[in-house]
Amino acid sequence: MAAGELVWTWFEGSWHRGDLPVMKAADHGTWLGSLVFDGARAFDGVMPDLVPHLERFNRSAETMGLKPVLSVAEMRALVEEGVSRFDAGAAVYIRPMCWSAEGGAGVVIPDPESTVFCLCLEQIPMPPADAAQSLGRTRFVRPILSMAPVDAKAACLYPHNGRMLREVRARGFDNALVADALGNVAETATANIFMVKDGIVRTPVPNGTFLNGITRQRIIRLLREAGHELREETLSFADFEAADELFMTGNLSKVTPVTRFEQREYPIGPVTREARALYWSWAGAGA
Repeated sequence: MAAGELVWTWFEGSWHRGDLPVMKAADHGTWLGSLVFDGARAFDGVMPDLVPHLERFNRSAETMGLKPVLSVAEMRALVEEGVSRFDAGAAVYIRPMCWSAEGGAGVVIPDPESTVFCLCLEQIPMPPADAAQSLGRTRFVRPILSMAPVDAKAACLYPHNGRMLREVRARGFDNALVADALGNVAETATANIFMVKDGIVRTPVPNGTFLNGITRQRIIRLLREAGHELREETLSFADFEAADELFMTGNLSKVTPVTRFEQREYPIGPVTREARALYWSWAGAGA
């Protein structure tokens, strides 16, 4: 065990220090994009919702035509072993990945029997409690299931999100508030989105264009248990412009306040602060 390493990689049966090369030039995942991943977090000695992340990872693999290599229990044991290689309490991004090494029938279809598994653990700090983002509009929209594998956490989806981010950052915003194909708000380019209006918390209903995030689901449960009225419904950009508070949820940062959408500014309000406090309290309880 070596404390102080920033990246540990498990591949082909053993742990390696650093950012190990794992994909070959002719791997199907390299040139035809069959790679899936998931992301969980370790911080302050806890790994919140690790099992749901690992379960989703194997579901994503199956959705993409891959064959899960390890069970959830096996991956959990690997994660716990790997996180122990970092300094105690370090903030670590837990990233299991798998892809097809070979093409199946017709080359483009991945061969499930050639699925390769890798676990990359990378030390990435948690953002400070007051870190916030601004949102801008983008001309790009979220695809639907008939267009892309939006029911999997697939790497091939992310270049499209990158286009959204490049567009809005050129205009001075941190992130993009993104519509679905019908023009309703879906999520941001990197996270799920919530709004608060007159004390009611509202969030876009999952409609098959974006993942119903694990942190999103957790925040919904925590806020409802705390007595908040929370609605999942179809929401427009005008709804967000008229909101009292906005915040995002996602695994990398958990709960992130939004202080601006285009020209509309928002305070970091009481519900946003409570959502973050509820999550940290729940996670700190050893969840």
